[in-house]
Amino acid sequence: MSPLIEINDPALAGPNTILIDARAGQDANQRYLAGHLKNAAFVDLDKDLASKVTDAAIGGRHPLPNINDFANLLGKLGITTQSHVVVYDDKAGAFGGARFWWMLKAIGHKNIQVLNGGLQAAKNAGIELSTEEYTPTSTAPYRVPDLFEGTVNIEQTGAAAHDESYIVIDVRETPRYQGQTEPIDLIAGHIPGAVNLPYIYNLDAEGKYLSAETLKKLYEDTIGNITPNKVIVHCGSGVTACHTLLGMDYAGISGPKLYVGSWSEWSRRDLPIGSTKI
Repeated sequence: MSPLIEINDPALAGPNTILIDARAGQDANQRYLAGHLKNAAFVDLDKDLASKVTDAAIGGRHPLPNINDFANLLGKLGITTQSHVVVYDDKAGAFGGARFWWMLKAIGHKNIQVLNGGLQAAKNAGIELSTEEYTPTSTAPYRVPDLFEGTVNIEQTGAAAHDESYIVIDVRETPRYQGQTEPIDLIAGHIPGAVNLPYIYNLDAEGKYLSAETLKKLYEDTIGNITPNKVIVHCGSGVTACHTLLGMDYAGISGPKLYVGSWSEWSRRDLPIGSTKI
């Protein structure tokens, strides 16, 4: 199954399809109520797809939730192992959309797709949005493994950044990577040895993913001969990195890992900082 689905795909209205609106920000729920796809249940990135942050130096700003809490959330959403899940957000998938996709993949769920272009694709298609909160029919907690697969920790990432057989990719905007600005975290710069490939390069002017062929060339030009399971992707807090991990999956590159803590963790641990300030 492709990780992407188009707004005109009839599977969006399939009998086994569960729609998820996964947004981020303090006003995420208000934006959801202002207009969302009909029968889409709301999921909050900060409250549902991350655990409460006590110290961003341990796990970053969006650490993964307890896996059993995630299992309970999926049950409340009515998601079972047989469900076809379609998720979107209002940021071209770069916030809650790709994160939810990655989390379901990381517990072994097969039938999960992200709406290509997100909410804007629905607006562009002239689809009428709903302003009524949708309450799904709950089911038993999802049967989950012991942990989310496909992650690496801060020590593994630091070692990989200096190992020529690995590559660490930072998908933040180039000025943040270069240390010229840092609007969110405490220190500007990047993990020494990491390379920069901004996630925005995944998208066209309409906020949709580029073709699989174009993305494959983009990633391979960066990765070179490094095997995919030795590719580590990170961002500021483990969210937009999932956008690139989705793009890689779409391009047929499977196996890259997510460093969840990302820059928000690394920059708070008194570790070496790379920068290219001008």
